[in-house]
Amino acid sequence: MIADISDKEVSGLYKTGIIQQTAYWSTVKKMQGIESKAFNFKSKRSDLYTGVEDDAYFVGDLLIIIQMIDHEHSIAYVPYGPEIEPSEENQGYFLEQLSESIRTYLPQNCIMIRYDLSWESHWAKDDDCYDLYGNWLGVPEKRIQEMRFNFNTENWNFHKANTDILPSNTIFMNLKAEENRLLSNMKSKTRYNINLAQRKGVKVRSLGLESLEIWYELYRQTATRNNFFLHDINYFKIVLSARANDTMSPADVYLLIAELENKPLAAMFLVIAANRGTYLYGASASENRNYMATYALQWRAMQVAKEKGCTEYDFFGVSPQADPSHPLYGLYRFKVGFGGEIYHRMGCWDYPLDNEKYRYYASMEFKNQSYHLS
Repeated sequence: MIADISDKEVSGLYKTGIIQQTAYWSTVKKMQGIESKAFNFKSKRSDLYTGVEDDAYFVGDLLIIIQMIDHEHSIAYVPYGPEIEPSEENQGYFLEQLSESIRTYLPQNCIMIRYDLSWESHWAKDDDCYDLYGNWLGVPEKRIQEMRFNFNTENWNFHKANTDILPSNTIFMNLKAEENRLLSNMKSKTRYNINLAQRKGVKVRSLGLESLEIWYELYRQTATRNNFFLHDINYFKIVLSARANDTMSPADVYLLIAELENKPLAAMFLVIAANRGTYLYGASASENRNYMATYALQWRAMQVAKEKGCTEYDFFGVSPQADPSHPLYGLYRFKVGFGGEIYHRMGCWDYPLDNEKYRYYASMEFKNQSYHLS
């Protein structure tokens, strides 16, 4: 299935809307002191897709992050890659062949390849996984997932990871329609809140690196309010300042701030790569939430993405369904109001390269998740 594989310069990574598979993202990781590698691969289209008899070759690529887990061992992490999505029946075998081909290019003590797949979940397509009201019921237990994914593989070596690193559920907004149509497709409350923010005088503008402290104070308030991990400010400095303009897959990063009379109320990082705008990070003040600044911010981000030629907008992370007990339910309720389509990704799948060390690592993973940085 994999006819040929070769390493390549990261700068030659193909243009893509998946920012985690761009030269820009490799630059971010390099500035964080993390190594990455890029590879080309070739496959016949007839091997990738069922019902296709085309013997022409597809040439794709992928970015791999080499993440150290101690002073000696590493994992090869593939964030939202590879981009090419074979037919379901061929996915496990394709990744198995790809993994075995890449193995020799990886560090000697690399214990596994972890694919954080952006492919649509197999269970998102099954009618039996939805209730009478059209709500997704989620995926079955790991054993069932692994049986289905390893079907047609030679070694049955794929394991569903204990945790997903990047969001496995998101909402995509189609930006091809005119702005009035986008607004009309939103829920009435969302549309009302956008207009309310405008009437109350909320303004959104793009700021530079010199304004990062404004972002970080809003982010600190959000982290405290929601009890999540607080990144160092240098992490965001790198994301905002990294450049890959001399490559085939650059990205533009915008720090958008929603303000009322120069008082910051909400902020976000908008990343534009190829035809996609991605809402990567967001934060808001704990006070003056009745001004609905977050709604104005999202709407402006969509407008900016559309102005820059994007045809889709990725909200980047929601709960898998409308479950009030889920920690991401608040984001689900907020983001679904903008009228996009919910998309369920497959999440993280592990291909062990050293089975004994992999089993030990998997058993200890919840005690050591320091590498879980998107």
